[in-house]
Amino acid sequence: MRKFGLIGKKLGHSFSKRYFTEKFAKESITDAAYELYELASIAELPQLLKSEPELVGLNVTVPYKEAVIPYLDELDKAASGIGAVNTIKIINGKTKGYNTDYIGFRDSLERFYPVQQGNNALVLGTGGAAKAVCVALLNLGINYTILSRSTKSDQLTYDALTPELLQKYKLIINTTPLGMYPAVETLPDLPYNALTPQHYLYDLVYNPEQTLFLQKGKAAGAQTINGLEMLIGQAEAAWKIWQNG
Repeated sequence: MRKFGLIGKKLGHSFSKRYFTEKFAKESITDAAYELYELASIAELPQLLKSEPELVGLNVTVPYKEAVIPYLDELDKAASGIGAVNTIKIINGKTKGYNTDYIGFRDSLERFYPVQQGNNALVLGTGGAAKAVCVALLNLGINYTILSRSTKSDQLTYDALTPELLQKYKLIINTTPLGMYPAVETLPDLPYNALTPQHYLYDLVYNPEQTLFLQKGKAAGAQTINGLEMLIGQAEAAWKIWQNG
């Protein structure tokens, strides 16, 4: 039996096990199983690999997409450029890291948003998922500004984001876990009253389907999308890597 799974700190929000279990049943894949592995620290990864010798593939979620890199034997070129890993292939005990968040995000964004060179996007958050998002925007010719709580020269702080400035950014992407189950009452601190029907809100969170961030966008007439399409896209890309390398 080939084993696949997801590593992260808290996995109660994840649909990955359900997604892959249903995929295996639907496609009559009888020699595979998918499990959830909560790790209190990424330092527990070597022990997990030792105790689960049947593992051939892992997905990686928050907060380990960057922290996992030093624990891998090899890094795919694209993942190295992004600086984050969400997929690991395991062959004969050797691990290689990949990034399929990039593929899942890019493909779903192109279906959702009328991409034009020189458009401006606001990226909320600075984690591993944000890194994949920023590289995808760069490759699509979309200018982006990172919105963060920390003050850095190349970032915008939440305090500095005025209603007037928000008009410059018609595409707003939430890569933070704000609004994710079970903390569904949380949301990024934006001037939501400045949103318009010309805005596009993309939330990488997919549980719940409609976060407060998306609800407020919808109330203003903005176009909205959650992270489910991205999840499916990155999962299928990970499956291809696990099968073919």
